Amino acid sequence: MMFWYGPGMNGWGWFAMSVGTLLFWVLIIVVGVLLFRALARPTPPGGEHPTWSKTPPGSGPEQILAERYARGEIDDEEYHRRLATLRGSTTGTSKPSAS
Repeated sequence: MMFWYGPGMNGWGWFAMSVGTLLFWVLIIVVGVLLFRALARPTPPGGEHPTWSKTPPGSGPEQILAERYARGEIDDEEYHRRLATLRGSTTGTSKPSAS
């Protein structure tokens, strides 16, 4: 048996063991910090975080339709027809409110 003397472990072996131990503890600390941050995040009263919404604010169907109309992808008649459909009108001749 070779303990602290003899050719049992040369300089590279000690270096590799030291680096391995250091990386192990860094990994443990990083996982601990990430786990703490994930579990300690406060949730709003509604239960859903405001940044986790499925649709970004301002990108509802009427907004998308208005953007398509502004780009010229659809004409005036089609815009008003689709807008009336979105708002629940069955006639298709309603004009958008000036709001």
